Amino acid sequence: MKGVILAGGTGSRLYPLTKVTNKHLLPVYDKPMICYPLEKLINAGIEEIMIVSGRGHVGHFLELLGSGSDFGVSIAYEIQEGAGGIAQALGLARKWAGTDNLAVILGDNIFEDDFRNDVESFDGGAKVFLKEVPDPQRFGVAEVNGSRILSIEEKPQAPKSNLAVTGLYLYDARVFKIIRTLKPSGRGELEITDVNNVYVRKGEMEYGVLSGFWSDAGTFDSLIRAGMMVQQHRKKQVESVARR
Repeated sequence: MKGVILAGGTGSRLYPLTKVTNKHLLPVYDKPMICYPLEKLINAGIEEIMIVSGRGHVGHFLELLGSGSDFGVSIAYEIQEGAGGIAQALGLARKWAGTDNLAVILGDNIFEDDFRNDVESFDGGAKVFLKEVPDPQRFGVAEVNGSRILSIEEKPQAPKSNLAVTGLYLYDARVFKIIRTLKPSGRGELEITDVNNVYVRKGEMEYGVLSGFWSDAGTFDSLIRAGMMVQQHRKKQVESVARR
C-alpha cells in the first residue's frame, strides 16, 4: 500500500497565518502540522508516500521533508493547480500509485489511533474511519446499520447520526476510475464524499470507529484544539512511563 497526503487548499480560514506559507506547515504543538499525518502513515508501515499541494508551497514541503530518507521512506510530490477538491487532488496520484492500494490522509487531520492493523488487513474496496462528534452537521456524516454504511451525507442540516467521516481513507486502485466519473459539486469541486458513496452503493465500503482523539486543524479554534490534544496526549505518555 502507498500513502497520499493531501495538503493543498488556500488556507483562507487561517489567513493571515497562511499569507506566506501553507497551512500544513503551521505548528501543532511542537511539530509542523504535516508531520502528524506523515508519521501516521509511516507508523502504519507505509514506505512510499506522495504529498499533493499547491504550486506556491511545494518547495516549502521539499525543504522540510526532502526525499523522505530522514524518515526511512520515499516521498514524492505533485502539484494541484487551483482548488479542485479533495477527489481531484487524489486523482493527481494516479500514475504514481499504479495498481497499488492507497491510504489517503488529509494533511490537517490529527489522529491518536494507530492504523497499522487496518492497513495490513485491507484487501480491496474502501474503508473510512468514523468519530462520534457533538456537531456532525459540520462534517460528512455516515448512516450505519450494523457493520454496513448505508449512506454518507456532506454537512447535513439534519444528520442521521453523530458519526463524522474523518480525513483518512483506504481505497483500492479503482478509486481513480471512480474519480474520472465525478461531476463538480455546487462548490465547483470533485467531492470525496461522492467517491465514498460509489463504494457504499457497491456494498464495498467498510468502516471503523475511532477510540482516540481526532481533530482537523483548519481553523483558528481547531488549530488550538489539536495542539492541546497533542499536549495532553504527550503528558499522559510521560506519566505512564513514570509509573512503570
